[in-house]
Amino acid sequence: MKDFAAEYHKLLCRDFPLWLYDYASLPLVRRLEGVGLLCGTDWTPLYSNAFFYSRYDHSLGTALIIWNFTRDKKQTLAALFHDIATGVFSHVNDFRKGDALKQEISETQTFEILSQDAALRQLLLRDGIELEEIADYHAYPLCDNEIPRLSADRLEYMFPSNLALASKNAGRVWTFSEISKIYGNLCILKNGEGLEELGFSDLNLAELYTEGFCDCALILQRNENKLALSMLGKIVNLAIEKKLITEKECLTLPEKKVIEIFDEYAQKNDTYLSALIKKWRTMTEIQRFEREPGENFYSVHLDVKKRFIDPLVMLPGKKPERVSVLSLRAKKSIQTLLSFNDSQYGGVRLF
Repeated sequence: MKDFAAEYHKLLCRDFPLWLYDYASLPLVRRLEGVGLLCGTDWTPLYSNAFFYSRYDHSLGTALIIWNFTRDKKQTLAALFHDIATGVFSHVNDFRKGDALKQEISETQTFEILSQDAALRQLLLRDGIELEEIADYHAYPLCDNEIPRLSADRLEYMFPSNLALASKNAGRVWTFSEISKIYGNLCILKNGEGLEELGFSDLNLAELYTEGFCDCALILQRNENKLALSMLGKIVNLAIEKKLITEKECLTLPEKKVIEIFDEYAQKNDTYLSALIKKWRTMTEIQRFEREPGENFYSVHLDVKKRFIDPLVMLPGKKPERVSVLSLRAKKSIQTLLSFNDSQYGGVRLF
């Protein structure tokens, strides 16, 4: 899967728009090449992800989806820049700042980061685009919308997540051929509120996508994922307290460099932070408890964001309906995800 991103991006948009190249080459965008989509799980053996897929790959892929369906420069740029404020280890930053349920806290910095970039301002001036028109992807329903609707952002991240994450941990893994068929069936529909939304014209492909999405999303509901992200968030916060890294460096350093800093500290020191780092970098399984396991453990008891979709399907001669209305198979898949509850606590022994 070494060249997955390149092949996959060609699928999303056959002809790369030349005008987008200057924007995608900006340093503030290329920084995201060092930030993984899968929230730090690339760096712990608790997971064995099939390949590394960056936030840059995700941002570019989301932009290509929007361009493919709309040929709208403003929406495409909004999609490209939507994760510009994402720090190392992605949503770990939301966990460490107390936002595990919505995972949106980092987005508050988007406008500030974009407004301070002189090279971006020059490109926007050249193309006659206002910063306000591309700084909030929530303004465009095809870029982002509320769960359980299908948006470009949600569509893009689940294809590589399913292949990289689910293939080694659990879940229904799509083949690249299936991804191609699913993507090729997508079209722009109008939902019940009259807003544009990505949807399907083939019920079987809508079912296939819904099952794969929900199976992969179930991995993110398990205590393994909650513990991995929470524990790494604790490590980052303690590292900042000890001045190993700064809050600013969370938005500038690549993950590989931060991991090197953590490993070096853990080898040279005998502290609680060292124990956390060593365990996080070596753990291959967790334990489950119905009560808090005690001070010798690092444990979590968290409610986290449930990522699921119930996409629109428009069958011939019919109005668009949610797949859960049309398919018992899809409805069961969604219900399985929404009703899932792991053990009260997940933990690993530190001492």
